[in-house]
Amino acid sequence: MRVSLIPHPDFHCEAVTGIDVETTRVMPAALMLRYVVRGDIGKVRLPTAMSFERSDGLWQHTCFEAFLKPGAGETYNEFNFAPSTRWAAYQFSGYREGMITATSLATPAIILKCEDGLLEIDVNLNVQPLPELAQARIWRAGLSAVIEETGGLKSYWALAHPPGRPDFHHPDCFALELPPALRP
Repeated sequence: MRVSLIPHPDFHCEAVTGIDVETTRVMPAALMLRYVVRGDIGKVRLPTAMSFERSDGLWQHTCFEAFLKPGAGETYNEFNFAPSTRWAAYQFSGYREGMITATSLATPAIILKCEDGLLEIDVNLNVQPLPELAQARIWRAGLSAVIEETGGLKSYWALAHPPGRPDFHHPDCFALELPPALRP
């Protein structure tokens, strides 16, 4: 399924003209994501490539995010993927409550492809170690991105934005339903 992210109306972006995300549940507990960014990619501040490691604070720079919740429950998970291949994963018991680091996850595969006018980030994420999510038939998803331009300006992109400042954790942002993987 391919969806488009929209920029937050209070944060203009000079460099990026659009962001699409392709999502595919390939197994009951695995998700493939492809973030496709179009625009003047040379004006996007991209973190230097590093080793695949967990790192906090990735959202402070160019970063791609997925928020997943099992069905209609209050609990949810946040996943951050940086173009540097650094990543992070957190679990929440409710809206911005009870945050813990999801330490049981294996490192997701993150592949960066950059060419004139196009940036792609492919992510393969296995959530099997997160039982509430792994066992849920339907997932609610919030997909988002923070784009930092070389001049330091930031824009915030999501499927939907609640009123006020950018808040990817807000229930309004969980605007996509991901059905279970199709079995052959």
